[in-house]
Amino acid sequence: MGMRRQHIGGAFLVVLVLLGLFLAAKTLAEIKSYRYIGGGVPVSNTVTVSGEGEIFAVPDIATFSFSVVAQKPTVDEAQKVAGETINKALAYLKGKGVEEKDIRTENYSAYPRYEYQQAPSQPCTLYGCPPGKQVLTGYEVNQTISVKVRNTKIAGELLTGVGEFGVTNISGLQFTIDDEDALMAQARSKAIADAKAKAEALAEDLDVRLVRIVNFSESGGPYPIYYAKGLEVTDGRGGGTAVPPEIPTGENKITSNVTITYEIR
Repeated sequence: MGMRRQHIGGAFLVVLVLLGLFLAAKTLAEIKSYRYIGGGVPVSNTVTVSGEGEIFAVPDIATFSFSVVAQKPTVDEAQKVAGETINKALAYLKGKGVEEKDIRTENYSAYPRYEYQQAPSQPCTLYGCPPGKQVLTGYEVNQTISVKVRNTKIAGELLTGVGEFGVTNISGLQFTIDDEDALMAQARSKAIADAKAKAEALAEDLDVRLVRIVNFSESGGPYPIYYAKGLEVTDGRGGGTAVPPEIPTGENKITSNVTITYEIR
């Protein structure tokens, strides 16, 4: 019995020693890591400044979407009608210079349509009506197309044009810039220069010297222009003439906000 207690006590002591070594090694590793996170710079020896940079640019692309909905007794008929309408609209867009790579299907669905009907042979009584049932009435096909227009001057004309082929829900017109990364880089450079100028002025006022950057963060981004309302067009089948809407593109603002922390001495 005594030997067993000695063995248990020895094993417990070994576990404690190993646990102590593990915790010591982990603590040492954590301490060493502080040399690389913020460079071990004391909080009291830093200053933090912010800067903002803005770039304005005229949008060079426009995007919009439209849908085609067809309801027919069979799914084949609905798909055929929807396909014919889509093909006419796509042929029109390509004829106006829209490239095939800039046209894509956003959504496609085909599903049955049901209608709740009462049984005609069982009329209602004073105690209520007999239960009805869901009756298949046909099928609906819905396809949504997204279009990118690289010639923004004809965006309004294209909106009117596709509407004349019986498409529905023409929406989501948005003016953006194709190469936003290049403009974002310019805005970032302006923001950094703004922050640096503030840091240098602050260092002069405090009679200290900027040593190095110990932290940097950025936020911001492009702000596209949306035209989500007032884009209904006449389909031309009611005798009216669809007039292309005038849609000003304006300018997009790309903003970068940076925060920089400097070590000072």
